[in-house]
Amino acid sequence: MAASAGRHSAGRDHPGRAQPGPESSEPEIRGIRLSARVFGMVQGVGFRFWTMGKAEELGLTGLVKNLDDGSVSVVAEGPRDRIQDLLDWLKSDNTPGRVERVEDTQSPAEGGFRGFNAR
Repeated sequence: MAASAGRHSAGRDHPGRAQPGPESSEPEIRGIRLSARVFGMVQGVGFRFWTMGKAEELGLTGLVKNLDDGSVSVVAEGPRDRIQDLLDWLKSDNTPGRVERVEDTQSPAEGGFRGFNAR
């Protein structure tokens, strides 16, 4: 079963969320950035390919790549609810291989990605 560590977002529903003011509207327009490291048996099992497919299905931009320590790095940008869907998927038993834990942070999107790529 997938375990997780790191910061977690609140649920997907945001009732009562105030509309962004002029100073804060830019991050809302661009969405958020998820930076995650996925640990476990996640290299050599099609993990990057399936992560790229899931991100494209969700309409996200970003990058997934293997790291030298055997983990996988995922950087994705898009609307908060779709980022949360990707994060939930990364932590689920539906990924290829075996995810032991996911460490993640979220921040305002920076832009600059075109599509979602694997390296």
